[in-house]
Amino acid sequence: MDLNILTVCYLLASVTFIIGLKMLSNPASARKGNLIAASGMSAAIIGTIFLYQNVETGAHLHNLGWIFGALLIGGVVGMFAAKKVMMTAMPEMVSLFNGMGGACAALISIIEFNHLSKELQAHSIELSSVQPTLVIIAVGLMIGSVSFAGSMIAWGKLNGRVKDFSFPGQNILNLVFLATALLAAAWLVLNPENSFLLYIILILSLLYGVLFVMPIGGADMPVVISLLNSFTGVAAAFGGFLYDNKVMLTGGILVGAAGTLLTILMCKAMNRSLVNVLIGSFGGSKSTELDNTKVQGNYKEINLSDAAMVMSYANKVMIVPGYGLAVAQAQHICHELEKILEEKGVEVKYAIHPVAGRMPGHMNVLLAEADVNYDKLMEMEAANDEFKTTDVVLILGANDVVNPAAKNDPASPIFGMPILEVEKAKTVIVNKRSMKPGYAGIENDLFFQPKTSMLFGDAKKVLQNLCAEIKLV
Repeated sequence: MDLNILTVCYLLASVTFIIGLKMLSNPASARKGNLIAASGMSAAIIGTIFLYQNVETGAHLHNLGWIFGALLIGGVVGMFAAKKVMMTAMPEMVSLFNGMGGACAALISIIEFNHLSKELQAHSIELSSVQPTLVIIAVGLMIGSVSFAGSMIAWGKLNGRVKDFSFPGQNILNLVFLATALLAAAWLVLNPENSFLLYIILILSLLYGVLFVMPIGGADMPVVISLLNSFTGVAAAFGGFLYDNKVMLTGGILVGAAGTLLTILMCKAMNRSLVNVLIGSFGGSKSTELDNTKVQGNYKEINLSDAAMVMSYANKVMIVPGYGLAVAQAQHICHELEKILEEKGVEVKYAIHPVAGRMPGHMNVLLAEADVNYDKLMEMEAANDEFKTTDVVLILGANDVVNPAAKNDPASPIFGMPILEVEKAKTVIVNKRSMKPGYAGIENDLFFQPKTSMLFGDAKKVLQNLCAEIKLV
């Protein structure tokens, strides 16, 4: 009877995952979808603890003290971490949590291999009967380890603790590590008594995870986060196979599939090859020095009064949010600016680049936190059609995603990347702290164009002063 109830719990949890994922595709329903999926996961966890029963022995779970202790500690740490994290650090938290998922999948593979190894040594099972399970263990260990190591490096790069690093022949070495790990996995499946192979696979996978993320930098980091997220989902799905657990399997497949699709969309948005992502050969700043030797023209500044005047008498204003807006925690005052302009009869919309910020959807989440109307958030393709009828574009901390070099300079490391074509607007106002290059480390040609004016300063302070000036117009 307990097993039947547990099956129902798993079925309901799987359904909530699917419904929640569907709701996440719409900003208006995303929060509710997240809560629905979380409730399903809670039901699955509680059901497993109290209703799970071994089919062969009839035994229930034991060591409940350890289980609830771990749940309590993890829940408290996770809750406080989520409440305290700044929006600018959200990508780092995503990478950290994603790495923990990969580590769990790798540990599951190690533990289950040790169980199988003991049974094989005791001759209680036949090798041929467990070889499919050994394949799952080996592949799950590889993917989970790569996800963990790569996510930790991504976390370090996002918070500035780890710098980009590459060396000649690194891609070849990556492929050697990967191929050797696969060969070791194949040998382990055929000869599980050689248990040392499991730890060789672990070490090689960790090294591959580190080396394939180390050279990646600049605006390419969102692709890496999405890819590693899909790795963790696949590793969790292998755990579902091992335990014949429908919830782990369903959740892992959903995360893996969604992460893979998102990775493909991110690659398309940045004009990158997914094959190059896998071997870690993209995204560094190889051309930075060459790019920075270009002779640029002079930029011009605009003061707050003139910026307020131009925006107050505009028919349409497009706001382009970027990482600078997140750093300044200026999303709420940005929404206030929007409301003040609309009171003056100005149409205000937001242009969102798919990889603005440090992770997919970073700007959407940031603006949603400030209760910006979802209908005002325009995706890149739609925004590009609107720029030619826009009077003023206000760029808040965005850099690489508006750089015309992506279209005009074949020598630029971002050449070919689709961008927000803000230069089509009548007037472009760029708010930055300084003329320092953006995350990709390259100069932005937009800043030196005749119709572009620079408005220097912290985004929050500038927007507060801008709101005050516009009210006086």
